[in-house]
Amino acid sequence: MAILVTGCAGFIGWKVSQKLLEQGKEVVGIDNLNDYYDPKVKLWRLEGLKEYPSFKFYRGDIEDLEFLRDIFKREEIEAVINEAARAGVRYSIKDPWVYLRTNAYGTLNLLELMKEFSVKKMILASTSSLYAGLPTPFKEDLPVNTPISPYAASKKAAEAMAYTYHYLYGFDVIVLRYFTVYGPAGRPDMSVFRFIYWVLKGQPLEVFGDGSQERDFTFVDDIAEGTIRALNLKGYEIINLGNNNPHRLSYLIELVEEFTGKRAEVVNREFHKADMKKTWADITKAKKLLGWQPTTDLRKGVEKTVRWFEENWSWVKDLKI
Repeated sequence: MAILVTGCAGFIGWKVSQKLLEQGKEVVGIDNLNDYYDPKVKLWRLEGLKEYPSFKFYRGDIEDLEFLRDIFKREEIEAVINEAARAGVRYSIKDPWVYLRTNAYGTLNLLELMKEFSVKKMILASTSSLYAGLPTPFKEDLPVNTPISPYAASKKAAEAMAYTYHYLYGFDVIVLRYFTVYGPAGRPDMSVFRFIYWVLKGQPLEVFGDGSQERDFTFVDDIAEGTIRALNLKGYEIINLGNNNPHRLSYLIELVEEFTGKRAEVVNREFHKADMKKTWADITKAKKLLGWQPTTDLRKGVEKTVRWFEENWSWVKDLKI
């Protein structure tokens, strides 16, 4: 039987799929390969997955119920890891409809088909953006009732719907709230990727705010490991996966300068209303239930990411950022 990974060409879905395949698992991957950011990055990730004989890929959208139903008919699926999502806080303000369709309605499609085909386990990727305005470090039992972006609101909707299906049909549902994931082959719309790219290109770094905002940057390999461990849990749980060690954006820029050997020119923009000043994960629950904690600090993670850029610069330099 196979594990269905939606968003398998996305950043986290790719790394989760890769680690599952390395463990000898059968993986069925779904991705619509949309152009929210340059699809060349997604295609690069996907080509690596296709090298594994136990990987099968379907191109399509989780918003398409009949497309998904056909996959559930064809494949013997034992669990769903739902990494497919429209990501990005700022863009969600421009087009909130697509966020609701993918993140909430798409999750509902998967839950309905799990019910129809007797698949009883879902790992649902969620976000630290739900904790906006709450005291740090963020604990899972905080009341996340006031999302400040359509992105966060759509993720909250997915969490609520997943709980409903756990309650009604006995699904095992593990919600993982990720904290600022970065690493090699990361998302070009996020700060770590953009800063390294702009520095290597000799272009100014665009920073929203004065750089004092803090993020709990978490290396993608650590996130993938925690996600896979969640497959062993039962019931309904919400678990933070973060580095438990926030750093200022200004420190990230210092590391990028150090490992690229280049000086950064910073252009400060107005702090965005939908952004958060600080994220910080309390990972007590992850340690207890998953036996998980991060192993890659920001310094080592940025170095690994810069080396990936250098090794792949022949095509990365032409990406549209």
